[in-house]
Amino acid sequence: MNKVMLIGNLTKDPELTTTNSGVSVCRFSLAVQRRFSNSESGPQADFFNIVVWRGLGENCHKFLKKGSKCCVMGRLQNSSYEASDGSKRYTTDIIADDVEFLGTKPADSGENSTSSTKSFAKETAELEPIDDDSLPF
Repeated sequence: MNKVMLIGNLTKDPELTTTNSGVSVCRFSLAVQRRFSNSESGPQADFFNIVVWRGLGENCHKFLKKGSKCCVMGRLQNSSYEASDGSKRYTTDIIADDVEFLGTKPADSGENSTSSTKSFAKETAELEPIDDDSLPF
């Protein structure tokens, strides 16, 4: 069984590219804090390369940015390639099946936060009170 679940923060903005056949692929690095810290150097983290395909990758590129917290569920994949100097290089990536965006929506996401707060206040002001005796539970 090959399953991975990680919760961490992006170390930089996600990069979106497309393959020659037009399939979207998003790549980013996730910093996951270790459970125990080193008494000399403080908290420690591990860094994982994440690969997300197609529509989910496009959403990651659109909604995540450096510092965003997310949960990645997927599988490990090892691969190798030959570097320009002729040496063989090995990589280990997390191929994401699901990415959950954690935390709050960024304020600079295109909506003015004050107008959305006013809209919410207007909607809640229009609600009518309900008598507890009329509820079915």
